[in-house]
Amino acid sequence: MIRLSGDAERQVADFLRHYARLGRPEAGRNLIAAIDRAVVRIERDPGAGSPAPRPYPDLARPGRAWTKAGRYWIAYSTTQPPVIVGVFYEAADIPGRA
Repeated sequence: MIRLSGDAERQVADFLRHYARLGRPEAGRNLIAAIDRAVVRIERDPGAGSPAPRPYPDLARPGRAWTKAGRYWIAYSTTQPPVIVGVFYEAADIPGRA
């Protein structure tokens, strides 16, 4: 099982609170489903991730990979076992938050 870092857990909790305030429970369910899909993909082939989100090649870092799941970019460590280190909405200013 892939775990989330403390930062990633906070990001997910912030998203879920935001969606709850907007009365959009389906958005929260979609977020959880996207993370679940990312976990399956990472577990199946941790080396298949991108070095950075396509729009932000400057975010490439040694020991980190990215995968797109639904409307989210998921950053994860390439350690064994991998750890999800960030969850970003596709339209976010990721360089300003990563």
